[in-house]
Amino acid sequence: MTCCYKNMCLPGVRTRIQLCLYKMGKVFLRHIGGTRLFLCASCDTVLTNRGELISTRFTGATGRAFLFNRAVNLVYSEVQDRVMLTGRHMVRDVSCKNCDTKLGWIYEFATEENQRYKEGRVILERALVTESEGMEEKV
Repeated sequence: MTCCYKNMCLPGVRTRIQLCLYKMGKVFLRHIGGTRLFLCASCDTVLTNRGELISTRFTGATGRAFLFNRAVNLVYSEVQDRVMLTGRHMVRDVSCKNCDTKLGWIYEFATEENQRYKEGRVILERALVTESEGMEEKV
């Protein structure tokens, strides 16, 4: 059975009484912290910070893209097999958890040994995110 709204149900829930993110009433968002934040350009939801940035030298469908170690407040599509400039990869598209805007993808598996560093890492397209000042937390 598929989700009641664009395959956005919580993983593993396969009954008619599904825990769908779009029918629960509230969307709970995380904040990753940091002094420079990357936000969804459509709704300003916090996605990641400058400390998680690995590389700015990637290309996506809209042009320049960034590779991050991790990001929060994302919804993941089903795994897809894609042939990219750097070889064949298994990826999932990632969308904003708050507004459902497609923002990039996450690498699940790379067939080329020299591309394995990307596994588990997230690509966010520069045109679809904004960068903003965060705040330094005093511990």
